[in-house]
Amino acid sequence: MTAAEPPPDPVVDARLSRHADRPLHDGRVAVWRHPAAVRITHWLNVVAVVVLLMSGLNILAAHPHLYWGIRSTFADPWLSTPTVPDWLLIPQGRNLAEARNWHFLFAWIFVANGLVYLVWAVVSGRFRRRLWPTGAELRGFWPSVKEHARFHFPADDHARAYNVIQKLTYLAMVLVILPLMLITGLSMSPAFNAVGGLLLELLGGRQSARTLHFISAGLIVGFIVVHVGLVIWTGFLNNMRAMITGWFVIQPPGSTAGPRLRRKPPTDAGDAP
Repeated sequence: MTAAEPPPDPVVDARLSRHADRPLHDGRVAVWRHPAAVRITHWLNVVAVVVLLMSGLNILAAHPHLYWGIRSTFADPWLSTPTVPDWLLIPQGRNLAEARNWHFLFAWIFVANGLVYLVWAVVSGRFRRRLWPTGAELRGFWPSVKEHARFHFPADDHARAYNVIQKLTYLAMVLVILPLMLITGLSMSPAFNAVGGLLLELLGGRQSARTLHFISAGLIVGFIVVHVGLVIWTGFLNNMRAMITGWFVIQPPGSTAGPRLRRKPPTDAGDAP
């Protein structure tokens, strides 16, 4: 005698039904891609990163030279950055004290927002399902590189999941670049050094931490440029709709994304010989 199956959960059934695929005309399908937690934390990150970069440029403008080690060898900097126009700075015009206030405030907003997303992604299983690559995906890394080099981006059912390059890039940002940005930023804080001075020594000194902080910011800018470029290339309206409403439109099988969507019309089984 088998145990009776538990009765269906109406709340779970309603949620699954609400997020089920929605067939559209011309063989397209609207799929549920981004839950509210992803969309809210994404747009908070956009605001925080913009303010951090613009206020960070204002801080850098106070001494636009980078060094390695403990001391600033003024006569021989490792890198000197060019003058930045005022419209790229927060606040407008050079103001080191106020720029630091903006930078520190939004740094903590960025950290808190990132921790909320990370905890939610791990607890909900999204981190494992959406971002962690499988062995098969890792073995297909080089074929995926070749596809990207040809600007070949599937817009059909393959677009439901992130490809291996997207997964590895997001993991590198979440697990390496952003923590490095946080660690180097904290290590330059005198208040933090009072309780965690060893961190500054491990980074090679205050000037090394400042340079690594700048490099991390540069990598984040590079990520943003590529990310926004691909959002535009693979369908700006579709990607923006997904990040605003949660729904992403899948094209018919064989379709590829680009400035001119190559859509393969659905085949009619009744016409087959």
